[in-house]
Amino acid sequence: MAAAALAAAAPSSEAPAATATAEPEAGDEDSREVRVLQSLRGKICEAKNLLPYLGPHKMRDCFCTINLDQEEVYRTQVVEKSLSPFFSEEFYFEIPRTFQYLSFYVYDKNVLQRDLRIGKVAIKKEDLCNHSGKETWFSLQPVDSNSEVQGKVHLELKLNELITENGTVCQQLVVHIKACHGLPLINGQSCDPYATVSLVGPSRNDQKKTKVKKKTSNPQFNEIFYFEVTRSSSYTRKSQFQVEEEDIEKLEIRIDLWNNGNLVQDVFLGEIKVPVNVLRNDSSHQAWYLLQPRDNGNKSSKTDDLGSLRLNICYTEDYVLPSEYYGPLKTLLLKSPDVQPISASAAYILGEICRDKNDAVLPLVRLLLHHDKLVPFATAVAELDLKDTQDANTIFRGNSLATRCLDEMMKIVGGHYLKVTLKPILDEICESSKPCEIDPIKLKEGDNVENNKENLRYYVDKLFSTIVKSSMSCPTVMCDIFYSLRQMATQRFPNDPHVQYSAVSSFVFLRFFAVAVVSPHTFHLRPHHPDPQTIRTLTLISKTIQTLGSLGSLSKSKSSFKETFMCEFFKMFQEEGYIIAVKKFLDEISSTETKESSGTSEPVHLKEGEMYKRAQGRTRIGKKNFKKRWFCLTSRELTYHKQPGSKDAIYTIPVKNILAVEKLEESSFNKKNMFQVIHTEKPLYVQANNCVEANEWIDVLCRVSRCNQNRLSFYHPSAYLNGNWLCCLETSESALGCKRCTAGVPADIQIDIDEDRETERIYSLFTLSSLKLQKMEEACGTIAVYQGPQKEPDDYSNFVIEDSVTTFKTIQQIKSIIEKLDEPHEKYRKKRSSSAKYGSKENPIVGKTS
Repeated sequence: MAAAALAAAAPSSEAPAATATAEPEAGDEDSREVRVLQSLRGKICEAKNLLPYLGPHKMRDCFCTINLDQEEVYRTQVVEKSLSPFFSEEFYFEIPRTFQYLSFYVYDKNVLQRDLRIGKVAIKKEDLCNHSGKETWFSLQPVDSNSEVQGKVHLELKLNELITENGTVCQQLVVHIKACHGLPLINGQSCDPYATVSLVGPSRNDQKKTKVKKKTSNPQFNEIFYFEVTRSSSYTRKSQFQVEEEDIEKLEIRIDLWNNGNLVQDVFLGEIKVPVNVLRNDSSHQAWYLLQPRDNGNKSSKTDDLGSLRLNICYTEDYVLPSEYYGPLKTLLLKSPDVQPISASAAYILGEICRDKNDAVLPLVRLLLHHDKLVPFATAVAELDLKDTQDANTIFRGNSLATRCLDEMMKIVGGHYLKVTLKPILDEICESSKPCEIDPIKLKEGDNVENNKENLRYYVDKLFSTIVKSSMSCPTVMCDIFYSLRQMATQRFPNDPHVQYSAVSSFVFLRFFAVAVVSPHTFHLRPHHPDPQTIRTLTLISKTIQTLGSLGSLSKSKSSFKETFMCEFFKMFQEEGYIIAVKKFLDEISSTETKESSGTSEPVHLKEGEMYKRAQGRTRIGKKNFKKRWFCLTSRELTYHKQPGSKDAIYTIPVKNILAVEKLEESSFNKKNMFQVIHTEKPLYVQANNCVEANEWIDVLCRVSRCNQNRLSFYHPSAYLNGNWLCCLETSESALGCKRCTAGVPADIQIDIDEDRETERIYSLFTLSSLKLQKMEEACGTIAVYQGPQKEPDDYSNFVIEDSVTTFKTIQQIKSIIEKLDEPHEKYRKKRSSSAKYGSKENPIVGKTS
């Protein structure tokens, strides 16, 4: 009744957003590609109660890795001398391939020998949703080589009847092992796999073996084996004892995959067991099977408690439809900055109903930023924050929708700003390793605290000076928002002359520079995690910088340090010059004057890292080889060097000369995670360390070269070797490619922003939060009828509803749009499930385990 009354009260002069864009006819998506995109974000928090060393030195130096099946894609820093290491590392990456398990391994770092795997947490892909968005303690399980399996096997079975020489009928089982796919890397390289094929029964175990396939994770065996499965009564063994006919119901085929160790022990890769009775109703059976752990290989150890690992995991899988399906939802979201009040907008409502506001913030910020709508939206939600702020000293200190939006915006648009400002000094700090510890309790024997204090002051002064002189490099979007924050804060607290500075410094110093200093690897300012001593130095610098940044908002220079040694150190900076510098900097970055970024004349640093490249020349024995190199990509060129930080590039490819960037088939060099940079000279073949890294390089290279002239439409997916292309066997090295290039992003799409993907994510969030959306709709009706909120806290008092009529109308539009988007999604899911037959390569059979 309340909702009906509210619906009648809602103005109807404006057409619903759902009809803003014409939608395609139902079924149109069948003829176009639907992109299935996976991503993973979360946090490796901490471990506890790890097994100690035996003996006097019980502590361990620990780190944690993230693995897709057996492929490592992420590694944390090393935490020294602890059995309860605190990692506190956030991660986010796109997942470029299918996988069975997401695993987290805890290692003990060993300098002289191989790192020891203490334990693991392995979660099946289909179980990830059970842990999404919440911190969970997981018990570490033992790492057993017999349970570390991945990949699948393509198998065909047939049952033939044979007539023996004496006229009796005998049945013969034909086992055709065709191929395997997705076997693990062994020590970072493709394996040398072979298979044993066994017929196992109550009274027999006949075993045969395939040939070894060299350096491949996708071996093509194509070998056939024959087994006699029903013996005639006249058949006898060498012992002359008569053997009864076997019961086929009790027989099974077992396929074991192994990596040929040559001079060392062979490594088990997995097994499958297929009962022969699958042929009961058919003379042949063909299917793909997932490899399984060996008998008892996945059972937990009962002897030791290995400890626990606290994780926060959020896995998403989005089905991104063609662009035209998202028109109505995008239109409604992009209207959000203009809605009065802002709490009645679709973007704000999304933040209200999501269990974790961070889920909503990332796609919202990217979409609004892409369409130049972020500044007015962020300004409006920040103004709503200010209404509830009673004390100027706590301005923008919480984790509201406004502060999270600004945090995410600074990460996206401020990357280059951080590089030109902080990177040179952070490189110096990390590479010089000067001692800076000033805590008397943590000083090592022989340390001179006065020398350390001078080292720390030198770094702080150098960093501070660079920051306060960097206003010309601050991105325009950040400056525009800082200007708005400053104006609103002054209006909210007109009697506080310092709030105009604290409103800006709480973001740019506390949430931007200080965070980047303490974790440079997260912001791609350093290629690797710093060592523990350097992390401690960066922590001390970060604390000082964020306190210096607050000087402009204080009436007197003072510190808020709890530690006595930091208070003493900070006395060095209690000079008027620091306050003047901070205020001048904050004035400049919150000004409306048009700035010409100093980065326009300098190339933008986009990505760097260590990979392997195929040599352009030949070795002495005549074979081309692969060498480890340090790659660096800017907006102008791709270069590689012998080592990080080298000034002299061995090879340079101007970005304008890149014609295509594509994956390279594994069969070219029997190596995984390879891609090719096709340019005006010979293609550059590169091997990344894992699938996530390869995907990121391909993505950023494609985007930075998307507007190049003469981009190719066709390419060769394999290499040119021994006088011909391996893919199409053309002999001319200049022959036209045989496969169409991957469709590039449109020229008007900004780097790293895929608006269809972001809109699809928002659709998924609305779908997942439909119950809360319904509650909010009911709350609007209740408020409209009863003229104010009721006392039940679980109903709607937690929602921000300033205008129930406008909010109700927006919710109705959201529900209408989501319902229409549900139809093509459901149709695609049904089509996908029906097309992937159980036993196909896309939907392999999960065989039995013992």
